[in-house]
Amino acid sequence: MSHKRCVAEHSCSRSFVAELTETRSLHFFLPRICFVFIFLASLLHAQVKPGIEVLLTEQLDLVRGKRVGLITNPTGVTSQLVSTIDALHAQPEVKLVALFGPEHGVRGDVSAGNHVADMVDARTGIPVYSLYGANKAPTPEMLRNIDVLVYDIQDIGSRAYTYIYTMALSMQAAAQKGIPFLVLDRPNPLGGDLIEGPILEERFKSFIGLYPIPFIYGLTAGELAQFLNKEFGINAQLTVVPMRGWQRYMLFEDTGLPWVLTSPHVPHASTVFYIAATGCMGELSFVNEGVGYTLPFEVIGHVWIDGYQLAAALNDLKLPGVLFRPLYYRPYYFGMKDQQLSGVQIHITNPRSFRPMLTQLHLLKTLLKLYPQQNIFNPERIRSFDQAVGTDSVRMGLQNGVSADSIYFSWKKDLAKYREQRKPYLLY
Repeated sequence: MSHKRCVAEHSCSRSFVAELTETRSLHFFLPRICFVFIFLASLLHAQVKPGIEVLLTEQLDLVRGKRVGLITNPTGVTSQLVSTIDALHAQPEVKLVALFGPEHGVRGDVSAGNHVADMVDARTGIPVYSLYGANKAPTPEMLRNIDVLVYDIQDIGSRAYTYIYTMALSMQAAAQKGIPFLVLDRPNPLGGDLIEGPILEERFKSFIGLYPIPFIYGLTAGELAQFLNKEFGINAQLTVVPMRGWQRYMLFEDTGLPWVLTSPHVPHASTVFYIAATGCMGELSFVNEGVGYTLPFEVIGHVWIDGYQLAAALNDLKLPGVLFRPLYYRPYYFGMKDQQLSGVQIHITNPRSFRPMLTQLHLLKTLLKLYPQQNIFNPERIRSFDQAVGTDSVRMGLQNGVSADSIYFSWKKDLAKYREQRKPYLLY
């Protein structure tokens, strides 16, 4: 569904304004004009209500009097930044009895890739069970005293992110125990219409890609839960608590909601576009993509890159919604720490026309063309790259000289089929 913004422009001639002033009719019009502008401004800045607020204000019966298990992290907050943990714990009609920690933990205190431990939440005294360690889903024992399992985590809209698989595996565990599963919906920060990338192939399944969906899949967490539940036979007793006010054209900046970093290197809502454009490249570890510097996923650099040469080559492509600026920088930590790097900063000039996966293909193709002596596809890292992308056809195509545009358009048929497949699950 596309969104059309209509802007009405009114002009008054100098003589007309003078006439209004002379007749004092301006005193009649000004208050009404101000009211109209205030009303329109309020519409333009109308705030989206996330699922947690809808649950608390409209659908509390779903959890009233029940023993609740909550899968969440620091992104589970109200529009006033009250933690979903604290909001439910403070609700006298709700019995919050267990918390479940995805990657980074329920309070965001665990580094990426590190196992999350079982513990007791220091703030509430509620037991916390790890879903990112020995167990990727709640065990029957963890669910023994739970009446309903609730999921509230902000997603980033691209497939290679573990939270959506924590959701899917937890749905399976709830289905096996006959426990209702609630998803408190949140915005897709990439919007609800952007769909890009290859469909995940079965042989590249991993915890950064468990289901055959595109890399950028154009669904909210609640819509994705419905899609996975029906299309892949999870058959959970699923209820999605929808947002109020969200529309598919909206990027996160349009929602009026505050952004809470979804992981340490996704500090801003805009970062989700950059991670979709360079995150897979990061799996190859052949360039620095800004992790360890102040611009995670927004830069590409190495000691052997000529930033001016790379920026010129990329800008000559005239890719939609993006420009490239040469820069020098030194990462403060992680790979290539303290080394003087040269490269480009990616400047997204129009996020609505920007195509992250198209940009990523051209970044890789241009690096291969300009620096053929560099071992971009290191055999030790290609499995990780292929798992992130969801196929080896991208890497093999680039290595065999296939153009970036040809690879991009090779996904067209599968993506058209996916668009039809997802339609029954759209909530907005």
